[in-house]
Amino acid sequence: MGNALGKAQKAARKAIESTYAGVMTVSEYKKVKDPNTALTSYKEVVVLENQPCSLSFESIAAAVQTGTVATVSQAVKLFLSPDIIIKPGSKIKVTQTGVTTEYKSSGVPAVYPTHQEIMLELFDGWA
Repeated sequence: MGNALGKAQKAARKAIESTYAGVMTVSEYKKVKDPNTALTSYKEVVVLENQPCSLSFESIAAAVQTGTVATVSQAVKLFLSPDIIIKPGSKIKVTQTGVTTEYKSSGVPAVYPTHQEIMLELFDGWA
């Protein structure tokens, strides 16, 4: 029975990954030592490139209306392989349907046998 479950999960993962419409580049802000000067500074370092992924968008209407304007926000969820590890606070540049946007991971990923989901926020600079 375990073998049948494994085959089903593998087939489901392949089906999910076939829907990935984007690619992402992941960067981290790391200490980097300059080989010439031996000085250490923080720099943006690419740790993953051209990884297939997909974004999902959901509009969320706020419960509170300010004046005559109702506030609407957008939840952005990243779908990717369960084998990838993205550290909290990483910059994630996603290109999907011809649009490239920079995000940061905003929480602990939900990891499943077939995929993982990470909630994203717009990237507004390194903390």
